[in-house]
Amino acid sequence: MRPETNLTNHFLIAMPRLEDPNFFHTVTYICEHTTDGAMGIVINRPMDLHLADIFEQLEITISTAKIAEQPVYIGGPVQSDRGFVLHDTNTDWASTLKITPEISVTTSLDILEAIAAGKGPQRSLVALGYAGWGAGQLESELSQNAWLSGPAESEIIFNRASEERWQAAADLLGIDLNLLSGDTGHA
Repeated sequence: MRPETNLTNHFLIAMPRLEDPNFFHTVTYICEHTTDGAMGIVINRPMDLHLADIFEQLEITISTAKIAEQPVYIGGPVQSDRGFVLHDTNTDWASTLKITPEISVTTSLDILEAIAAGKGPQRSLVALGYAGWGAGQLESELSQNAWLSGPAESEIIFNRASEERWQAAADLLGIDLNLLSGDTGHA
């Protein structure tokens, strides 16, 4: 991989043989990738928590049961007590990083209050924690074939069932992960 390659707005798809429990069979949406490192949100690991649990802890009133039932995701092993909201880009919040014209990530409380009131973004994914890589670390892991990478699609993030996202992201590359062996040197 060339050093100038920028994987912002790409999916990182864990290869079947990647056994790190934090990333086994995951797809991570890369929010930012610079020479200093990379930051992403795992989008296919729902927790045993729902937005109702988060809002109750934050003492935020929820407007509808549909909002309350949305799952919360394990976004990655870094700062697992901090919330990150991937969402469509229709409003700027107090702490928003616009990734593309259609996808942003926000870490401020105002977006959660808006979601609870039914006035938040049309599409969102709430995660606790994120995945982070230091300078050159992600590039090294890619060269060791730990990951596949390819351009992201918002439909997979927001509209696909979480259990379908790993293969759906690989489908964008024309790869059937079920046909890849988890054992090195075996077909």
